Amino acid sequence: MTKESRTAIGFEEGRTGEAKWFNDLTRSRFAGPVTPHHRVLSRTVSPETLAVHAGTYEDPITGAVGTPVFQTSTFLLDDASYAAFSDGTSRDVPIYTRYGNPSQWSVQEKIAALEGSRSALVTSSGMSAIASTVYALTNAGSHIISAYDAYGGTYNLLREDMPSAGREVTFVDPTDIGAIEAAVRPETQLLFFETLTNPLLKAPSIRRIARIAKEANALLVVDNTFLTPVNMRPLELGADVVLHSATKYLGGHSDLTAGAVVGRRKFLDRIWAQALRFGGTLEPLTAFLLERGLKTLPLRMRAQNDNAREIARFLAGHPRIAAVHHPEIGGTRYAELERADYAGFGGMVSFEVRGGDEAALDFMKKLDIPYVATSLGGVESLVSMPSNTSHSSLTARQRAQIGINPGLVRFSVGIENAQDLIRDLDNALGTPDEKDMR
Repeated sequence: MTKESRTAIGFEEGRTGEAKWFNDLTRSRFAGPVTPHHRVLSRTVSPETLAVHAGTYEDPITGAVGTPVFQTSTFLLDDASYAAFSDGTSRDVPIYTRYGNPSQWSVQEKIAALEGSRSALVTSSGMSAIASTVYALTNAGSHIISAYDAYGGTYNLLREDMPSAGREVTFVDPTDIGAIEAAVRPETQLLFFETLTNPLLKAPSIRRIARIAKEANALLVVDNTFLTPVNMRPLELGADVVLHSATKYLGGHSDLTAGAVVGRRKFLDRIWAQALRFGGTLEPLTAFLLERGLKTLPLRMRAQNDNAREIARFLAGHPRIAAVHHPEIGGTRYAELERADYAGFGGMVSFEVRGGDEAALDFMKKLDIPYVATSLGGVESLVSMPSNTSHSSLTARQRAQIGINPGLVRFSVGIENAQDLIRDLDNALGTPDEKDMR
């Protein structure tokens, strides 16, 4: 490889694979993208106000108080369009919906405001956001560090696709800071972690991982799906880029599929260009639904934080439950939790039913209120078992290594009345018999 080609793809001469390119992206960039009709609020306003008003497209013709759906694939070309092509600013001008659409820009501005950033990108799914980000922020010859119990789609992307793309990946326990430090190499470009893991709700120290990334001159990407910006804003803790499966809490109603990426514009422009090549465009009507769902995010998260806390405490005292995984229950796993970084812990609770998988399946069948279904983060409670859904491809030994024990149930708590949910759980669990207590 020539010196010129190495420089072109972001390597620094002398340390193969070291990421230096992101410090050289100095071109002045706008916030957004937004039009003059999008409502841009100060990031100092409360999350409740940002959720309702940030990004709203104030239509100059009709005066509509809600963002219209710009259901079009293309826009009229004018002088601004031609200038955008020649200047390389086509992300900021309505030209073609795959490049950008005012419906997308509304929801992007709202998500950016909630995360305390100036720019965001929405995509067709959480995995589209993850794949676009990982490919955009790494080069062939680079090294990535992530968690061995990351979301299954993320893990499969890193384990199956990255080696063939010339990226090496090291998987570690996300709560083992020493293991993360030991995994760093000169060619490490990216650290990818989650604010809470699925399904065991491990809580890595984002602050400490951010310091490791900075010392390694690498980028930290954080998947904040489980906590949302209502409960944690990783950019304020040192992360460079934040991701969401917006299908979950951001949308909040189990009626859309979308992804989101948030961070500085110099990173987002690069990720946007990668998403264009992958074709992960968010359709305008889905953008409308996502923006509408986001307006109630702080209210929903408050209810789900409270409900999950009450349910976790109830389950911790139930004789048919062998273990509960939730930060509010405490234990050695959360001994070093930096609680000041959290406004809440979201609506997820995982727990182990005594008697193993058969007993857990029987318990789920007896529930009246929660739906037995995959996914999470909606207004309705959902319940599932990782062993026969998200982690079914793993062997029993692999699941045990992660900590997924027989009888593990993942409960996505909705906004229903907490006492109704607790009564339903109590009835479905029933009275323990002798074999349950062994």
